[in-house]
Amino acid sequence: MTTTLFAAPSRASRGRPGVALLVIATAQLMVVLDATVVYVALPSIQRGLGFSTSSLEWVITAYALTFGGLLLLGGRAGDLLGRRRMFVAGLLLFSAASLAGGLATSPAWLLAARAVQGVGGAVVAPTALALIATTFPEGPRRSRAMGVYASMSGVGGALGLVAGGLIVTYASWNWVLFVNVPIGIAVALAAPWSLGETPRRPGGFDLPGAITGTAGIAAVVYGLSNAVTTAGGGSHWGDAKVVAPLAAGVALLVAFAVIEARGGHPLLPPRVLRDRDRLGANLIMLGVGTANFGVFFFLTLFVQDLLGYSPLREGVAFLPLTVALLVGAAVATRLIGRIGARPLLVAGAAASAGGMYWLSGVTEHSSYAAGLLGPSLVAGFGLGLLFVPLPMVALARVAESDSGVASSLVNTGRQVGGALGLAVLGTVAWTVTADSARSRAAGVTAATAYDHALAAGLDRAFLVAAGLAVLILVTAVVAIRGRSAVTAMPSAQVLDQQAQS
Repeated sequence: MTTTLFAAPSRASRGRPGVALLVIATAQLMVVLDATVVYVALPSIQRGLGFSTSSLEWVITAYALTFGGLLLLGGRAGDLLGRRRMFVAGLLLFSAASLAGGLATSPAWLLAARAVQGVGGAVVAPTALALIATTFPEGPRRSRAMGVYASMSGVGGALGLVAGGLIVTYASWNWVLFVNVPIGIAVALAAPWSLGETPRRPGGFDLPGAITGTAGIAAVVYGLSNAVTTAGGGSHWGDAKVVAPLAAGVALLVAFAVIEARGGHPLLPPRVLRDRDRLGANLIMLGVGTANFGVFFFLTLFVQDLLGYSPLREGVAFLPLTVALLVGAAVATRLIGRIGARPLLVAGAAASAGGMYWLSGVTEHSSYAAGLLGPSLVAGFGLGLLFVPLPMVALARVAESDSGVASSLVNTGRQVGGALGLAVLGTVAWTVTADSARSRAAGVTAATAYDHALAAGLDRAFLVAAGLAVLILVTAVVAIRGRSAVTAMPSAQVLDQQAQS
């Protein structure tokens, strides 16, 4: 029996590799960007549709919930039904939901559209990464393609804040969603012309695994999202709406693990996680998502509430961070073939930890140039170094038939990590803020006390994020082998010979 690992690029893609990469990278950027582009637009959305303060967070959560919960199912659908086919279907669904969201006239309408956007994203993200493995041959070409993909994944969050500020200033919050429509349709039309189709594969959808896995991830994301509180509100970790879904999510994920270990057509084959490097890469991506999303969120708060920036100025303030991410990704793309993944992961984690620790020293009196610019550049460069090797390590040596599942795991770690980061860092920040506000000195005005308390809370959140980056560093040292298989990947013919049994 012969198992093909990393299939050769399809005939349809060989003549247009540049267009194929542009299609894949644009789709990934659109999906990742949409997770943060609405941050800056939230005040305008609240005014325009009449959201309550407590329900406004669901504009973010509704997208993250379906996106994170359905990623495994989206990756498996691509493996079984054809990745290009599912890629196009996901893009069209994402575009239609974006149009519906931009036309929303009520909170319920917008939240429903955001949830459907997440479904489309859960199909697009894993199939986009898997299509790289089946479109580009092993070696430098695939490494460059992975580097571009990883750059889009890393820069999307920061670029979303920049784009959100520009759109809200010069158009309206509706265009935060409308802008996806022409882009998504154009990419969907270009995909059949530039990307080859992967064959349909026999096998079932593992309905019990799909139900327990999807529901388990969604419940965990939901519980973590409910733990995010507002300043002065205290911690919600003991509330039933946090404890109950987290407990249910853990139980469902345990059931999912049992089903996958015993099932004939598992949604997540256990063999995918038996590779030490792949397991380490997914754990690191979980940590990166935890630190990354939380830091972006709290940098936004610092710029808005303490520096008082307008949406446009706020967007411009994130440009240096975006550029630093791109520079880090470009450096990693050039070096990974020479030195391997491990040194880049270690250097990236160390730089991220240093930048976040530096951020923890800001106060309510810090200016942008003196307090935020330097650490943002350091942390951004470190994150850029991390984002490039992670998908490469996660897909190294994986069977072509499992590349959709392996790709979905990378994105799942990012989404679940993002929800975890907002919950954990949010609890830390708001608890410290509330404690600091209650102990304000006599004679200090309420506004001054609030600024000091908020700065104290954000500082502590940045410090915890730095600690998470140190854990990423330890994981990279322990779990990733000295020279990852990314740099010593044998040819497809050798892999086929080794796979014969």
